[in-house]
This record gives sequence, structure tokens and C-alpha cells, in this order.
Amino acid sequence: MNTNLQTPIDYLKGVGPNRADLLRQELGIHTYQDLINLFPNRYIDRTHYYKINQLQRNNADVQIIGSITGLQEAGQGRSKRLVGTFKDDTGTMELVWFRGHKWIREGIKLNKPYVVFGKTNWFNGKFSMPHPEMELLEDHQKNLQRAMQPIYPSTEKLSNKGITNRVIIKIMQQLFLETKGRFAETLSSHLLQELKLIDKSTALFNIHFPKTQELLAKAQYRLKFEELFYIQLQLIIKNLIHKSKIKGFPFTHVGDLFNTFFNEHLPFELTDAQKRVLKEIRADLGSNAQMNRLLQGDVGSGKTIVAFMSMLMALDNGFQACLMAPTEILSVQHYNGLYELCKQLNISISLLTGSTKTSERKKIHESLENGELNILIGTHALLENKVKFKNLGLAIIDEQHRFGVAQRSKLWHKNTSPPHILVMTATPIPRTLAMSVYGDLDISVIDELPPGRKSVKTVHRYDKNRLKVFKFIRDEIAKGRQVYIVYPLIQESEAMDYKDLMDGYESIARDFPLPDYQISIVHGKMKPADKDYEMQRFIKGETQIMVATTVIEVGVNVPNASVMIIESAERFGLSQLHQLRGRVGRGAEQSYCILMTGHKLSNDSKTRLETMVRTNDGFEIAEVDLRLRGPGDLMGTQQSGVLNLKIADIVKDKDILQLARFHAKQVLNKDPNLSKDTNQVILHTYKQLSKYKNIWNYIS
Repeated sequence: MNTNLQTPIDYLKGVGPNRADLLRQELGIHTYQDLINLFPNRYIDRTHYYKINQLQRNNADVQIIGSITGLQEAGQGRSKRLVGTFKDDTGTMELVWFRGHKWIREGIKLNKPYVVFGKTNWFNGKFSMPHPEMELLEDHQKNLQRAMQPIYPSTEKLSNKGITNRVIIKIMQQLFLETKGRFAETLSSHLLQELKLIDKSTALFNIHFPKTQELLAKAQYRLKFEELFYIQLQLIIKNLIHKSKIKGFPFTHVGDLFNTFFNEHLPFELTDAQKRVLKEIRADLGSNAQMNRLLQGDVGSGKTIVAFMSMLMALDNGFQACLMAPTEILSVQHYNGLYELCKQLNISISLLTGSTKTSERKKIHESLENGELNILIGTHALLENKVKFKNLGLAIIDEQHRFGVAQRSKLWHKNTSPPHILVMTATPIPRTLAMSVYGDLDISVIDELPPGRKSVKTVHRYDKNRLKVFKFIRDEIAKGRQVYIVYPLIQESEAMDYKDLMDGYESIARDFPLPDYQISIVHGKMKPADKDYEMQRFIKGETQIMVATTVIEVGVNVPNASVMIIESAERFGLSQLHQLRGRVGRGAEQSYCILMTGHKLSNDSKTRLETMVRTNDGFEIAEVDLRLRGPGDLMGTQQSGVLNLKIADIVKDKDILQLARFHAKQVLNKDPNLSKDTNQVILHTYKQLSKYKNIWNYIS
């Protein structure tokens, strides 16, 4: 890397202090290096010149060579415009200016060959081009960029302050002149040869000023590969360092609790996927390194039993275990499920949440510290400083995307040595995202459902079919089943949502009158105790219908509920729809999910609904979701580690990502410290990246 790439952008000819300030504020460009990494969003092909008689009535940008033979003003007052007659050897069109007449007039040379560029309009049997970009043909032929014109990212403020695309192109050209277009290579010659990549300087030149479509494609491929390669290198090195530096407690043997449970109390046969995942966890816990594993499995795939059996491994080796869930409802449910299993094995287990009474808390704190308590289940309350373990060996975190990294590290510090960490999620993370965002965690997937589970039948119905849907609900209730009806919750308009929910509730109450039908209602404005009371009535089967906002998204387990109706389904995201659908289909009966919408649907909404009807596979749904929303949205704003990519797109460039991960692994397998001569350039670049985090702010 040329040392001068760290030069502040103020020193580039044509920039100056004012422009430099704007570039820093608006585009985060501080140095020459940042500018060279400002890659165009798109390109306009300036390699082709049209004749006037070849123009089509479409909205594309075209360039034409011809001469202006005359200028006149037309219209009155505000609609006054300057019109130029523009001719080539095939015909005539008009160039139109609505403002700046005076200086445009002064600047134009009549009957001289010009190249004009812009969008054309068809009006009154003639083509016209408003506010064209113009250049005398002789100037046009001298310029550096002979080919495709880059269009750079911009902001309203930049355009308003006169930093147009043209200005950015000019300063970019200046940068290439000052550096003579020579840039240090950042990939090893071995990689360049094996993958037939073009060198760094050629790639940078052709990403900004592509000579041909083909060279542009090669430049993009090379730079995308490089960006993804260094991300993967960082993640894999982080994982290797983690394994070598952070020692875990080795759980040397599988003992009585595990074996007794496995042989005598296991409520059902484990699936092959569960067995495979348990083996992976077992291997981690038995090694000397701290486990850092992400366990993915769709709703109902049996993650909890795997978590419990992992806890037994900790207990068998004389350690304590904890499980942290994001909501009180979910932690209570985990506790109730595990309490029964613990009773059979004579294991002590407690629940700690925000609503645990003070006297109960004191008991929990004491029995945790003296080691009498084996397993603690709870919410964020587990993170409080008062909560101290005697020897925490395994911490399990459910639905990790709701906990920040800072919270995870708090669990670490509960011990002299960090416990093993198992993160569970029912939100399937597409492979591409898992490889980049969670690339430093080892990943296990439970990808089959327990036998006897029927998949939920999903249909999409419009509001006009509501009476038929109500009849279907009556039939299901007559069979002794229960029904959820869920309304969307959009934070901005709580009042409106509340009204939607109440209107819905009233119309349902009319159609399902007392005493034949009992209805529960749950929403965000209720007191926790009231919510809980309504939930309990539904769980006990005292009510047949639960009308709710998305409060029930996570973790309500009512095996008898067989119908999920989602109102205004177009207002939900895919992962939310999938999570809600997972609330039914928990018993042996056939379950149904009905997506209700109005008639007006955007294309994205249609895609979401079609995907839900077509498949129950959470991973396929996650891939579609990633394609629709992009990686940033999918991870949610609080998720640290969202990628701030300069050129690659982990959705569209999935294949390059996999290739980059493969090669990063290969390089590190053969040369873990990057000490071989062939890898010096990789080591140097890697160090630079770590040093100038603000440059390629790859992993935020």
C-alpha cells in the first residue's frame, strides 16, 4: 500500500477544505484510500453513439453526435424555455433548457460537432432531450474516460453544494494522476494465478474507468473476492485465536446423569440431526478450548432437549449450567419443560426473572454461590451483578439476536474462567449470513423435525373470503381445537393498532358469541398479570380463541391450538410470519395457517405470501427474506457485526463468498501464522486492515 494513500483528502488537487469537509461528513471519505474505495453504484455505457433515427421511446440515457443549427426561446413566463435544433445525418431533434438560458446561450457554438448525452422524451411527433450533458466532439475525444461513465454514491447535500457526479469523476481522475495509477498488490501471487484474477492496479482503474464491459466484470470480481476474503480471514483467525487462547473447562467424561437420562427418561427417540449436533457439542466440551457454538433449528425441531443434555454433561463434570431467554414467558416455559425432567434425575433447578420475589431471590443467590443449585433458568435478570455462580460451566443463550455482545460477555465474567457458550436460535440464518456475521462461531444445525410432526398447511385468503374462514374456524373448534388470530403491531401508530385489534375483536365476538365461545385477548397495553391470566386461560383450554398482537410470537406452547390466522399478513416480515406459524402444529393433529390480506399488495408482499404458502423450510424462507431485505435489516440494528461492505453483496455474491471462505481456510490451514514468503502480502494487508479500522471498516 502506497504510504501516500493515508494522505488526508484535503491535499488532493481540486478538493480543498470545504469540499473535504463535505466528503467527510456525507460519504465518510477522510483519506486517498477512502476515495479509491468509493466504488460506483452503476455505469452508463458511453461506448455507443446513437443516430437520431435509431432512438426508441424508452427512458434510457443515450449519446448522440450532431450539431446545433439554431436556438430560439419558446413559451411565456414560468414555462419559458430555450430550444436548440439538433441535427445529424439521419434526422432532427430538440434540445431543451428550462433554466440558465443566458449562460447556455453564450457557451454554445453553432454548427460545430457536439456529443450530447441524456434521457430523451417523445412529444408532438419529435424526440427532445431536456438539459443534456454536452461536450464538443474534439474535447470528448481527448478525455481520460473514453468508455463507460461511473455513477458514484451521492447525497442531496453534495448535489446541492455543487459536488456533482462530474466533480467526483474529476477528483477521482486527479487521484489516478497523482498515484500514477499504481497500487500495491494485496493478494498473493498464488491466489491471483489460481483464480485467474487481474492485479490490483488494473482492477482499481477499471472499476472507476472501465475500458470495456468485460474488464469491468473482471475488476468487480477481483475486488469482491478480495473484500470477502479478508472478512473471512479475520473471522477464521478470530476463531483460531479464541480456540488457542481462551481455555475452556474440559468436560472429560460423560457420566451418570447423562447416561441415566439417555437410557431411562428420554421422552422420545432422538432424530439423526439431534444426535449429530450432540456429538459436535460433546467434542467441543471435551477439548481444552472454550466452546462458542451457534445451534440453529427451526421452531419445534427439538433444540431444548439438546440444550438439556448439554447441561447434563456440565453437571456430570461438577459444574453448574444456566439458560437465558429474552422474555419472561419464554423463560417460564423453558423452566416448566425442564423442571419435569430435572425432577426425575433429582437435579435442583430454579427460575429467576424480573418478577421473582425478593425472598426467593435471596435463596437463589445463596444456593448458586454454595453450589447447591445446579441449573438456573431466567431472563436478563441472570446478568445482574448479584448473581454469582460457584462454578458456571455452560451458559446457553436462547434467541441470541435479542441480546447484544456486551450482554454475552457479562455472562463470561461470572467466572474466573469463561464458561462454554451455546447460542440457540429458531430464526434460521441463511448460510451466507451465518458465514459472514457469525463466521467466528462454530455452527450446528438441526435440520429435521421429530417424527409424527405434520407440517402446517398454509393458505392465503383475501378479506372477501372472511365468512368462509369463519366457517372453517367453527368447524375446527367443533372438533375441540383452539385458534389464534393475530394482528400486526406497528410501533409508530399504537392508537391505530389498538383500534384494529379492538375492531377485530368486536367482529369476532359478534360471530362467535357467548356462551358457546370463549375468547381471550392479549395486547401490549395490558398489565403483565392480566396478560398472564388470559394466556393461562387459553393454555388450559378455557377459551377457544386467542386474539392478540404479536406478543405471542415467541414461545407459547399450546399443542391443542391448530389454527393460526394472521390478519393484514402483508404487514409482517417473512421471519415473523414463519415464527407465528410455528406456534401451531405442535400436537399430533393437522394444523393450518391462514394469511389474510386486502387486495392491494406490493410485489414484495406477494413474494412473501407465496413463499409462506409454498414452503415450511425455515432456511429457504430465510434466504428469500435475505434477498428481499438485505443483510443489514435482517440482523436488526442492535446486532453488532453487520457488515459494512464496499463492493460485495453477500446475497448476490454468495458464490464468491463461499470461494473466499474456502481459500481463506486453505491459506490458514497450510500457514496458520501467515509466516511463509508467499503469504507476506496477505499478512501485510491483514495488519493494515486491523490498523486502519476506519479505512475498510469491514466488520463494524
